[in-house]
Formats: sequence, structure tokens, C-alpha cells
Amino acid sequence: MMEFLEKARRFLWLFIELGFLAVLSLILIHLLLGESSGGYVGSVVDNVTKFASGMGTPSLIGIGVILAIIYLLMLRIK
Repeated sequence: MMEFLEKARRFLWLFIELGFLAVLSLILIHLLLGESSGGYVGSVVDNVTKFASGMGTPSLIGIGVILAIIYLLMLRIK
């Protein structure tokens, strides 16, 4: 049972990482292409902006994202 739970935990964590990378790549596409990046990319960026603005200042959110990325990279390196 514990082995199954560990596999499920790893699978869910991988799913979360892939989703996070997908959102980050869409934000990067929007930054590179601007308004010509398409409706879907624009709506994702709008949703992320609305979500982030409700959580605090943008600089605090940026610092949090950078720290989260560094933490994930440090876990992957080990």
C-alpha cells in the first residue's frame, strides 16, 4: 500500500510540475509575441494576472515564483 501511495504522490507531483511549466511557457509566449500570441494565450495570462493581483504585490509574487523555481531545481539536482 505504501508503495502505491509513493507512486501516486510522484505521479501527482509530476503532473503539477508539468502544469506549472505549461503556464510559464504560455506566459513566455505572451511576453515574446504580445497581443498577436492568440486568444487562448491571452486568456491564460489574464487569469494568472487576476489571480496574482489578489495575492499581494506583483514584486512579492515574482520573488515567490523565483524562489519556488530555485527550490524545485535544487530538489531535482539532489
